[in-house]
Amino acid sequence: MATTMKSSTKTPTTGSKAKTGTKESSTSDMKKEKTNTGAASAKVKAKADAAKDLQDLFEDGLKDILWAEKALLKALPKMEKNATSEKLKRAITQHIQETETHVQRLEACFESIGKKVQAEKCDAMEGLIEEGTSIMEETQSGAVRDAGIIAAAQKVEHYEIATYGTLAAFAKVLEHEQVLKLLLQTLKEEKKCDEVLTSIADTNLNSKAE
Repeated sequence: MATTMKSSTKTPTTGSKAKTGTKESSTSDMKKEKTNTGAASAKVKAKADAAKDLQDLFEDGLKDILWAEKALLKALPKMEKNATSEKLKRAITQHIQETETHVQRLEACFESIGKKVQAEKCDAMEGLIEEGTSIMEETQSGAVRDAGIIAAAQKVEHYEIATYGTLAAFAKVLEHEQVLKLLLQTLKEEKKCDEVLTSIADTNLNSKAE
């Protein structure tokens, strides 16, 4: 009986240790979760030159997209040279001409609001252009690379459509009527370019890439 009693005495001790381990693990998980939540909800400190009102944000947006359009003028010829579909090559060539006009319109926007024409690096566009280059490097010349070029180009178009749409909304609120008109013209052309690219991909290009 003495042996039985010792055995029964040890059993709860083992259970107690297991419970303690579980409790410590649970506490550790709670601390980790609290730390992660704190990091995610940390307030971002504004830079010294951060936008203070909608006008500032609007001007920053103009500088951003101007840089983006100028960067595209350097990137699009490379896409055209690497495309093999004649329809795709023509579409890119046409958009190069449109992009030159977009740059001129943006310069007119700055003049309209009495500000110096200025471009500031657009990290988003830089990333999209780099991705486009990477796609060309990772695909064989022909239908597969053409499909990749269209995919990369449409990502660019979608970014521009979102940007011009937002800037047009800002211009409307700020009552920059002439600027609004210029931005809407460009927005229309960006949407049309996206439609053309979709049409080229839908005809037979993607099926050839299979």
